[in-house]
Amino acid sequence: MTETLAAGTSTGTEEVPAIRLRKLTKVFGDTVAVNGVDLDIRHGEFFSMLGPSGSGKTTVLRLIAGFELPTSGSIELEGKDVSAMAPFQRDVNTVFQDYALFPHMSLVDNVGYGLRVRGMPGSQRRERAREALDRVQLGKFLGRKPAQLSGGQRQRVALARALVVEPKVLLLDEPLGALDLKLRQQMQVELKELQRSLGITFIFVTHDQEEALTMSDRIGVFNNGGIEQIGTAHEIYERPGDIFVANFVGTSNIFDAAQAQALYGRADPLCIRPERLRVAWAGDPERRSGITSRPGTVTSFVYVGHATQVRVQLDDGPAVVALVPEKLPGGDAELVNGPVTVSWDDAAVVWLPARGT
Repeated sequence: MTETLAAGTSTGTEEVPAIRLRKLTKVFGDTVAVNGVDLDIRHGEFFSMLGPSGSGKTTVLRLIAGFELPTSGSIELEGKDVSAMAPFQRDVNTVFQDYALFPHMSLVDNVGYGLRVRGMPGSQRRERAREALDRVQLGKFLGRKPAQLSGGQRQRVALARALVVEPKVLLLDEPLGALDLKLRQQMQVELKELQRSLGITFIFVTHDQEEALTMSDRIGVFNNGGIEQIGTAHEIYERPGDIFVANFVGTSNIFDAAQAQALYGRADPLCIRPERLRVAWAGDPERRSGITSRPGTVTSFVYVGHATQVRVQLDDGPAVVALVPEKLPGGDAELVNGPVTVSWDDAAVVWLPARGT
C-alpha cells in the first residue's frame, strides 16, 4: 500500500484517529473479502473508499457499521475497540443508496425516528428533526411523504435522518448512485459543504472516480480486498502508486517495462496522463516538440466537448490517448490514418512498480 504517510505511522503528536483498522480481515466461506486492512481515518475528514465491484470497500464499510463482524483484526472508534459491538452500540450511522425511508411517515417523523427509538420526548424530537431538515434545505416540507419528493430530496432526507442523532462518524454507501448525472454532481457539492460545516467524519464508498476526486480529503483505492494506495485526490491522480491505480483512476497511457527500457533505459512500467501528451500534425509549425517525441498514426478521435481524445498508435510503442484542448486541424478524413508526432516532458512520466496489475 502506498501513502504519503503510511496508515498507522506515528508522528509522535497526532491525535487518536476517528476510525482505526488494524489487520482487518473478513472471510466468507472460501472468499477473502477483506485481507488485513490497516487504515487510520482522521477526525473531521471526508474519506472515500474507491474501488471496483468486489474490491472489499463495501465490506469494510459494513464492518465499521457493525453489520458484519470481522474474522480477525480490530476496529477502533476514537480509541475504543468496537469490533464485537452491535450496530446500535456504535456511535456511527449509515446512509444507503436506496434511502431506506418509511413511506407511510412524514419527513419530520422519518428524520426523528432514531431519536424516538432513543426515547427522546416528542416536542424535543420534532424540533431536532426540523433543524436537521432545515440543514438540508427541506424545512418547508415537514409534513410531506417520501413519495412526494424527488430523488435528490429523498437523499437529503436520508442524510438528515442519519445526522440528527449526531454520530461521530457518518458512513455513506454509494448514496448518489441512483441519481442522474446533473443531480449527482449537485449533490457532490452539497455533501462536501455539509460535511465541512458539520465537522463530522464522513466515510464514503463509491466506484465513481469523479465523486471520489471531487469530494474527498483523502482517498483509499481498494483492490482484491486490500488498499493499493491512500492519498489526496491530487496525489492519487498525479502520482499513482502502481499500475492498478493508474488504470482505475482516470485514463492512463501505460508503457510496459520493455517499452520503457527502449525509451529511458529503465525496465519499469511507466504511465503518462492523456492531458500531458502533445500531438503535432505534419506541417504544423506552431507546435513545439517535447523532451521525448515519437512518431505515430492517428487511429481514431472522440470529441468530448471541452477537448478531443485522439488515439495514436506509436510506430515503436503502444497505442496512446492524448487529450487535445484546441480545435483539430483539417477534417475527419485528414485526421484518421494521418501521421503525427506525440511528445511529452519528462516531468509527465510516472514510474510504476509492477505490482497491482
